[in-house]
Amino acid sequence: MSFDLLGLSAPLLRAVHAQGYHEPTPVQRQAIPVILKGQDILAGAQTGTGKTAGFTLPLLERLMGSRPRTGERPVRALILTPTRELAAQVGESVATYGQYLPLRSAVIFGGVSINPQIEKLRRGVDILIATPGRLLDHVGQRTVDLSSVEILVLDEADRMLDMGFIHDIRRLLRLLPEGRQNLLFSATFSDEIRQLASGLLEEPVMLEVARRNTAAETVTQIIHPVDRERKRELLSFLISSRDWRQVLVFTRTKHGANRLATQLESDGIGAAAIHGNKSQGARTRALADFKSGAVRVLVATDIAARGLDIDQLPHVVNFELPHVAEDYVHRIGRTGRAGCEGEAVSLVCIDEDRLLRDIERLLKRRLPKEPIGGFEPDPSVPAEPILQGRRGAPARQDGRRNQGGGQRQNSGRRSGGAGTRGSSHTQKV
Repeated sequence: MSFDLLGLSAPLLRAVHAQGYHEPTPVQRQAIPVILKGQDILAGAQTGTGKTAGFTLPLLERLMGSRPRTGERPVRALILTPTRELAAQVGESVATYGQYLPLRSAVIFGGVSINPQIEKLRRGVDILIATPGRLLDHVGQRTVDLSSVEILVLDEADRMLDMGFIHDIRRLLRLLPEGRQNLLFSATFSDEIRQLASGLLEEPVMLEVARRNTAAETVTQIIHPVDRERKRELLSFLISSRDWRQVLVFTRTKHGANRLATQLESDGIGAAAIHGNKSQGARTRALADFKSGAVRVLVATDIAARGLDIDQLPHVVNFELPHVAEDYVHRIGRTGRAGCEGEAVSLVCIDEDRLLRDIERLLKRRLPKEPIGGFEPDPSVPAEPILQGRRGAPARQDGRRNQGGGQRQNSGRRSGGAGTRGSSHTQKV
């Protein structure tokens, strides 16, 4: 099927073809016609499947078909994302596909001055891409009016729940008009996402491009057993001996990301860290240097890396396995995108045996193990508990985050809006 058969207008097709795209991905084939009809949608698709264009293109088409006749430019489409990086990338997508349309868009997120954002909002925008925390800042300062929103998009909705944004989302929903179109996109179709959808969406069309909690088939996964104290040495060896030029490495903590990046630099391997404590400018520079090849290794935490869009990223390394098995799927989904092949390597010590079993149980298969000569783990080394969170509490044995960590919340249902996954902690982005 060609993009020409999906019901998009000539300016949008021109923009699509200018990017070298001619055939839509499965999620685009399914989602675009449904969104063009004005229906709500619940779409579960892995990262790298083209879901951003899957909602951006029909959103632009619908806005062009219902432009107000007055000279005012109220916010008519709101796209919420969990992270700054994802907001910026969605904003780029909107600008790229809408380059031949007389529509204005703006991207607002925290970590940067609010004043330029206020000025842009005053001039009027049709499409607003935002993180929940900074959008609520604008609401509090009365610099944004959401009463004319016709289309709401929740992108990476599962991550927004994991990051504790449900309270912010509920506050924002109360500011939106009824009768709008709601589009919910998620990397996974978890039970919590279904609860959220049941309270938000009106007779939605449900799409599931990939099986629940499955890793991309284009990603080769391998486990390298190693002692905890030799992980950094093994990582440097793999990068150097295999001449890896672009590697995204995951750690559990911000401090661990900083420490590993510094250690790799001391090994002569260009590296940068990206996490929530970094300023937005530092995060943007690190990502730009990584994409350009100025640094070979980007060391990231889960929250900072969610939504990173890096074309043809060949290697992802789990320096430490995540506490939550679903995060493993999100991590390795950074590679093997849009049909390209990728490799996901996990360096696993004896402390992480339970976490590995949780991941294999989620994937419903065993992952191949390949010891590296000279780095085989010492069988006499005892396992140690994995500490988690600011209080140093051990991770729960079922692999889920502790209540004290403020990351996992209980599920519930909100009257007249979104399902609830409450927490006293909300992370602002």
